[in-house]
Amino acid sequence: MTATKGHEFEDYCLQRELLMGIFEKGFEKPSPIQEDAIPMMLAGRDILARAKNGTGKTAAFIIPCLEKIDTSMNHIQCLILVPTRELALQTSAICKEVGKHMDIEVMVTTGGTNLKDDIMRLYNPVHIVVGTPGRIHDLSDKKIADLGKCTMIVMDEADKLLSPEFQI
Repeated sequence: MTATKGHEFEDYCLQRELLMGIFEKGFEKPSPIQEDAIPMMLAGRDILARAKNGTGKTAAFIIPCLEKIDTSMNHIQCLILVPTRELALQTSAICKEVGKHMDIEVMVTTGGTNLKDDIMRLYNPVHIVVGTPGRIHDLSDKKIADLGKCTMIVMDEADKLLSPEFQI
C-alpha cells in the first residue's frame, strides 16, 4: 500500500480527546495502512495487515483500540501481544501518548521484570495490557490478569509470535 485515499483522522468520527492526542503526537493525515485498518477495526472486524516499517502500523491498531475503550468499565478490554520487551515498551508509550487525554490506563508487562510489580499494578484499573506472550500467559494462568472480558486482541509482528520459538 502506498497511495492514500485522501482521508483525514476526523473522517473516522473519533473522540475529541483521541484526536487531540493524535495531532499532538504529530500525525497529520492517516497513512495508507491506517486508512485501511482503522475503519475496519472500528467496525469490529478482524484484520490481518502487513506493511513496511515506518508506515504507521502501530498507530493503525492503537487508534481504534483507544477509541473502543470504555473507561467506565474497570477491566482489561484490550490485549496487545508483542514479541519483545523493547517493542512492548515502545507500543505502550505510544498508547499513553496518543491516549493521554482519555483517562485510559495502560500497563506494560514483560518477562525479566518483577512479577510482584505486575500483580500490584493489576489491583488498580487497567484497560489496555501490552506484553510478551510468556508473561501474559503467566499472569493469566495464575488468575492474576483476568482476560475474560477482553474484547480486543492485537498480535503485533504475528509472524514472530506464531513461530515455534513462542510455543508454550
